[in-house]
Amino acid sequence: MIRPSTAGALLLGLALGAPALADDAKPAAVSDQQSATQGSVTVGGKSIAYTATAGLLVLKNGKDEPTAEMSYVAYTANGKDPATRPVMFIYNGGPGSSTIWLHMASFGPRRAVVGDAAHTASPSYQLVDNPYCLLDATDLVFVDAPGTGFGKILDKDAGGKGDPKDFYGVDQDGKAFTQFVERFLTKNGRWNSPRYLFGESYGTPRSAVLANDLVNDSVDLNGVILLSAILNFDLNADFPNVNPGVDVPYAVMLPTYAAGAFYHHKVPNQPADMQAFLHEVEGFAMGDYLSALNKGSELSEGDKQKIAERLAAYTGVPASYWVKADLRVTGPQFEQQLLNGSDEVAGRFDTRYAGPVLDPLSETANYDPQSASIGSPIVSLFNDYMRKELKFGQDWTYLPVNGDLGNTWDFKHQQPGTPFPIPFGTNVMPDLAAAMIQNPNMKVMLNAGYYDLATPYYSAVYVMHHLPMPDKLQGNISYAFYPAGHMVYVNVDALKSLHDNVAKFIESSHK
Repeated sequence: MIRPSTAGALLLGLALGAPALADDAKPAAVSDQQSATQGSVTVGGKSIAYTATAGLLVLKNGKDEPTAEMSYVAYTANGKDPATRPVMFIYNGGPGSSTIWLHMASFGPRRAVVGDAAHTASPSYQLVDNPYCLLDATDLVFVDAPGTGFGKILDKDAGGKGDPKDFYGVDQDGKAFTQFVERFLTKNGRWNSPRYLFGESYGTPRSAVLANDLVNDSVDLNGVILLSAILNFDLNADFPNVNPGVDVPYAVMLPTYAAGAFYHHKVPNQPADMQAFLHEVEGFAMGDYLSALNKGSELSEGDKQKIAERLAAYTGVPASYWVKADLRVTGPQFEQQLLNGSDEVAGRFDTRYAGPVLDPLSETANYDPQSASIGSPIVSLFNDYMRKELKFGQDWTYLPVNGDLGNTWDFKHQQPGTPFPIPFGTNVMPDLAAAMIQNPNMKVMLNAGYYDLATPYYSAVYVMHHLPMPDKLQGNISYAFYPAGHMVYVNVDALKSLHDNVAKFIESSHK
């Protein structure tokens, strides 16, 4: 979801002033390219030998003409039977982000060491073997979206027939990833392998669209794993104020406000048990708070003051501020207010992070401390790793984030069963539900961090319980929550739990 004030600041689009691809940095590529290397990683005390394949896979139109390249890195455990060995396609979001973040900080065999709730020390950065690599459970394919990473749109100057408008949108992006998955399965002889999707942030609506597109192509999935999900963009925390009359977003983001206040010890008379505290806040959010919001101008001043005092008790933001905001405080306002008086601002992706405030008089936060902390080490180490260890892209530029896409992305979406695209409020809940209905064996796993204010955890829970499908299919959904933020894996303990939970999910859903 894009904040109006930052146009290109994306759900997972870290504000990294990445250079544009140089026109003469790479010759036009109209065929697949790849480089294979060998490696090993130790997970759970067992050494896993693997083949790493870094490459470009070319997409084509109906006339068999090249339209775009998508870069990827696939890790395949050696000596495994591809008929029974799972394969998982992994991607970040944006829209407009590569998959550098998940690749280098979560499940890849090598991991960048980054600061957890603190700014990462300056270079030289550390790249270490990753004991939480998911190769013990599945083969891994880290996929960069078109126009990011090493890939690009192949227009006529690049020897192709591609056009950006055919890729930069909700439905267009889904079709591109559908073609990538199907081409990868063909190219690597994996059509009978158990299949999984793992998407983070904007990667979660992509997963919903992709799952439905695949099932419509008679390609069933064993499972879809969502991390930091946003399937209904009307429930965003960044600017719910642009949609007056819709008050549910304020209710479902409140538990994340409370979690951030709890972490920074801003809760008056703070209890010892955060889980019990958040459960109480959830009940208040969907009960007295949402009821008060729904009354609008009919809410009395006395009742407004009472609600504001309870909100202050849960969030540490003064009741007077809540009253002034008409009980409706947006995410950017909370980030600026939580640590008000300390000359610091709280994080958006992870409210545990704090950084020096840019403008103490600003109404909203002006940057994200977590993005500022982890961007440089991940980008720096990945560029070294890709060229030195994976032997790919030596003279090319890797684009971590294509910031221009935030301004041009086509958010119109044609939901299953609708005759035309809906031009506002992207909502892919029907897509995920349709995929689950058509493939009732497909399992879904929701993972969320308590401190994530980009895609609040309770908003994702609310969405899961409102999917338009028979209630019995709710049994196919499992949940896991972590003491971290949007990118839960920057917390090593959370990464270990995430690995274990996903590995168990995979094991239980393909046997």
